[in-house]
Amino acid sequence: MTETTEAPVAAQTAETKTPSPSTETAVVTPAENGHADGDAKGATVVATEATEEDQTNGGATADEKAKADEKKEDPPKEMRAVVLTGFGGFKNVKILKKPEPAPQAGEVLIRVKACGLNFQDLMVRLGAIDSPPKTPTILGFECAGEIEAVGEEVEGFKVGDRVVALPEFRAWSELVAVPTKYVYHIPEEMTFQDAAAIVMNYLVAYILIFDLVSLREGKSLLLHSVGGGVGQAIVQLVRTVPNVTIFGVCSKSKHEALAATGLIDHLIDRTDYVNEVRKITTEGVDIVMDCLCGEECNRGYGLLKPMGKYILYGSSNVVTGETKSFFSVARSWWQVDKVSPIKLFEENKSLAGFNLRHLLYQQDGTEYVRATVDKIFGLWQDGKIKPVVDSAWALEDVAEAMQKMHDRKNIGKLVLDPSLEPKPKPATPAKSKSKKQASEDKAGKKDKDDEKKGAENGGGGDEKKDEDGAAEEAKTNGEEAAEVNGEGGDKKEEPAAATNGEATESEKKESS
Repeated sequence: MTETTEAPVAAQTAETKTPSPSTETAVVTPAENGHADGDAKGATVVATEATEEDQTNGGATADEKAKADEKKEDPPKEMRAVVLTGFGGFKNVKILKKPEPAPQAGEVLIRVKACGLNFQDLMVRLGAIDSPPKTPTILGFECAGEIEAVGEEVEGFKVGDRVVALPEFRAWSELVAVPTKYVYHIPEEMTFQDAAAIVMNYLVAYILIFDLVSLREGKSLLLHSVGGGVGQAIVQLVRTVPNVTIFGVCSKSKHEALAATGLIDHLIDRTDYVNEVRKITTEGVDIVMDCLCGEECNRGYGLLKPMGKYILYGSSNVVTGETKSFFSVARSWWQVDKVSPIKLFEENKSLAGFNLRHLLYQQDGTEYVRATVDKIFGLWQDGKIKPVVDSAWALEDVAEAMQKMHDRKNIGKLVLDPSLEPKPKPATPAKSKSKKQASEDKAGKKDKDDEKKGAENGGGGDEKKDEDGAAEEAKTNGEEAAEVNGEGGDKKEEPAAATNGEATESEKKESS
């Protein structure tokens, strides 16, 4: 009777894969059919409930897994960027992979085609500017490219627009998100390299010449670093005013190239420019434009005529080495004489200074700068100015480009181009190569010596065998060790000769 009632229960339980209210009833039925074992009944109910719970949980897990797969996102895209990992030498400037930025409200995302390199970037690398950024940080203040995405609340810009931008850092990368107040449309016929070469340099030059100096016909001007990017921009803008005499100060090595342009009246070596100017004009000059600072402030001020104007717009003299020198920074400022307003009043001279970075990012001069950029692009379209590009560099070669600017060897603007291939890296250091070559030469020489010795000791020109191989062959063929050593060339000729001599003595005794 027990077997008859248990079999259907087992079969029924096995067939029930999807639990239902009828399943629970079917499980309880065996007890009604005569099962008096309460433990068996409880076990059966618990097993069925567990099966139902497992299936229910299994369904929930599958749903959660499906939802998780739907929510699973692709890994963030990356871009190349020039990153300053710490203040100091060129070793701290590295090309790293960074997550691609996304434009926030009021920003546009720019696909960078060209970047401008400025002396200010060298000072940032050294940490020689006020309020330096926290490292690591992406370098660069100037870039040009196409808008790839637009954030909320953006007006006047759309995807595909060709623009140039002046972000505070982060420009030297393949993508950069920039607030629209620092972004400017460029003319359709202007290349990205020209756009990256023109904006910052000509902004500084235009403001200096036309707003601070108010240059007029018949004036004379002394310009330091005339071969640099800003220097060339100033020269071109000055030439839009008739009858202005330019005294250009720069390294002797640049004179020939700059003289060929025909834009500079007097090229003077920087070593003794004060006396050279005095030889040409004893009166001095009307305007001094100084981007060096330090002792040059005193010299330049001394060259001013009455009613003259001295303009300081840089302090590149603080960059004297690859790393920051606190002594150089301090000396640069200590060398500047203190000029009181009373002295200016008595001598009829003016002092002025200009810092584009402060004007843009600290003093909210964005509208003034935008209006000036429009004027510069108008001059470019009229053919009155043309940016001078010294050279273009791949992002990976930025340290070499920085070194060139550091050494004052550039004439015009240095540009970084993310699309350029880096220069080939130098071959394996000669030291390791020569060491390897020496080892190979030594081995080859040893082989030749061994072959030579083997031939002298009766080797008969057989192929050279190493010591272990020769010993093994000697054991196999029953040859004497002396013959093995003779072929291997491991013993010197003198012991071999002695062995041959002993054999000769034995032969003599036998013959006697």
